[in-house]
Amino acid sequence: MPTPDGPDRDAGDVEPPVPRDAEPPVPPNPVSTTEDDAEPPVPPNPVSIPEHDALRRHTTLGHTKAAATWTGLVIGAVVLVVLLVFILQNLDSVTLNLFWWEFSVPLGIGLLLAAIAGALIMALAGGVRILQIRRLARRAAKHRD
Repeated sequence: MPTPDGPDRDAGDVEPPVPRDAEPPVPPNPVSTTEDDAEPPVPPNPVSIPEHDALRRHTTLGHTKAAATWTGLVIGAVVLVVLLVFILQNLDSVTLNLFWWEFSVPLGIGLLLAAIAGALIMALAGGVRILQIRRLARRAAKHRD
């Protein structure tokens, strides 16, 4: 005869109901243990202790503006130290010609100036593209309204 909780079962196969909060049965240990060999008791769950809750909240803050600023400052300081070492190791004087001007500067300074000029040109091109996209977005917003 079918039961509400499963298929047909014989009367001998019926298991007694297990309470929800009951622990699973522990299989018997084939090796007998003495009290000297017994494992120490497991401490309570550390998550339920208030100090651990505070620690968990403190370590799961995620990314903050202060952390991002601190990280940026550290990376910037490392880059400045590397640039300083580069400049100090490349103090040989070189002559730079730009159109009709002629400059005599240390090699490290000349390369640094060239990198700065390249970054400014890239920023200018990126700024122009951002302005183009903003103008297109404003036009599209006006046509939707």
